[in-house]
Amino acid sequence: MRTSRFAAMTALLALAVAACGGAPRAGKGGGSAAFEITKDTAPAKGTVDSVTWSLYAEPQSLDYAYAFDYSPNTVLANVCEQLMRITPDLKLEPGLASAVASPDPKRWVYTIRSGVRFHDGSTLTADDVVASLRRHLDPKVGSYWVSAFQNVKSIEKTGPMEVTVHLRKPDQLFNEEMGTSAGSIESAAFLAKTGAGYGTPDGGVNCTGPFTLDTWQKGQSITLKKYDGYWDTTLTPKVNTVKNVFIQDPSARVNTMVAGEVDGGYLVPATGFAKLRAATNGTLYFGPSTTAVSLIPTNLKGTLGDVRVRRALSMALDREGIVKAAAAGGGTPAKAPAAIGAWGIAPDAAKGYYDKLPAITRDVAGAKKLIQEAGAAGKKIVMATSTMSPEISVIANAVQSAGQAVGLQVELKAVAPDAYTALFSDPKAREGIDLVMTIWYDSTPDPLEFYANLQTGAFPNYGGYSNPEYDALVDQANSQADPSARTATVAKLQEIAVRDMVWIPLYEVPHTMFLNNRVTGAPTSIAQLQYPWAARLGSAG
Repeated sequence: MRTSRFAAMTALLALAVAACGGAPRAGKGGGSAAFEITKDTAPAKGTVDSVTWSLYAEPQSLDYAYAFDYSPNTVLANVCEQLMRITPDLKLEPGLASAVASPDPKRWVYTIRSGVRFHDGSTLTADDVVASLRRHLDPKVGSYWVSAFQNVKSIEKTGPMEVTVHLRKPDQLFNEEMGTSAGSIESAAFLAKTGAGYGTPDGGVNCTGPFTLDTWQKGQSITLKKYDGYWDTTLTPKVNTVKNVFIQDPSARVNTMVAGEVDGGYLVPATGFAKLRAATNGTLYFGPSTTAVSLIPTNLKGTLGDVRVRRALSMALDREGIVKAAAAGGGTPAKAPAAIGAWGIAPDAAKGYYDKLPAITRDVAGAKKLIQEAGAAGKKIVMATSTMSPEISVIANAVQSAGQAVGLQVELKAVAPDAYTALFSDPKAREGIDLVMTIWYDSTPDPLEFYANLQTGAFPNYGGYSNPEYDALVDQANSQADPSARTATVAKLQEIAVRDMVWIPLYEVPHTMFLNNRVTGAPTSIAQLQYPWAARLGSAG
């Protein structure tokens, strides 16, 4: 998503990092620290009347325009659907649009799937699509996904079941964003009827997904009910009801999983990995992810404005130690700010591009030399830290230690949790701050989504990085319809971003899930934020 990740980042940080280095299925019995990525769970063998699922927090809203965080997306993925669909293996396929075409670089034409009904029984039409997408352009709505529409000139009904999006300039990412909440479709009549109450506990939602919103008990749970009129027979639910319970305390979440009080949950607290790996009633999975942890230089007019200083700081960091301390011994040290899992449109080529990047090895002596060459010895860097989560302070302390080791003064400035969140949404909040830590994930399987964020003027370009060569490559990539050609161009963007250390990469993290032995079928990947994961749940035996 081409906008601020502050909401999603806040969610992650509140979890004590849902990270670990390896992946899906960890061994039982506790001794081994090794993890392996599990791409999926075994298919369900039968039906289950009800499932209880753990959410780390209550959604603030179920309005798709604000579904930019783990909690609301985990619920809405089963209730509302998009024009395109991101699959568990991080691929893009038709969703509520049965077909999509681009007659020229500035047009996307969507053929709307026939025979689809909303939960109130009304039929999906092009009018619903137009109304749903246009909401993102309405400043009164204040959509969190508005930047996905930054190149949109108009959204028009061009046939009974056809919608055409006219662009100001070529935008390949737009179509891919139609697999996220930016492409969610709601009944136009229901939107008009509920008004400001849409997506609230009282107003509810009325979408086309495999589950309906049954009840929302404020502060306690959201219960979904199987929708018998669902159009996609390959995803007919095997579970009648899914009760999503809100459990904020990380220890309490883990305990309910071990005790069998819940059947599972995504974004497992890292502090509970050992306990869940040893559990006999379920399995801790680690799945494909697009998530990476990085440092963001937010002031390129200060000490970090010299690329040699940014490189030196990167060289001095003990990434292995950070992974152990901040992610419970998991995670994979990163060479680039976009996770290799974010290259879903060309995974085979991605490895080659990634392998060509220079290795980031710890070299304190070399880093000291760079600091001397830059004339930066003794200069100060201010890094924000917060009690929002333990890993923020862990990483901040590691940065301070690394900085001092090479001759920099790193001052840690403590800010309140809400103020830390504001660093990613309010430029004024970043005044006096040189460096922040972020946990960032991409919503689409296209690495351009991340690298477009570093284009001149992009909202998440927090440090004000500007490079004409880079900007031209972003526009070039976004005009290339062929995935191979586009990723080749993005590889050049990756090389520049790493060379210039626009963001300083730390480590990548897999997606985590615990699943009770009685159920199976849920996807392990981060695609669950957009894909109807609960429709695949069912009995394991």
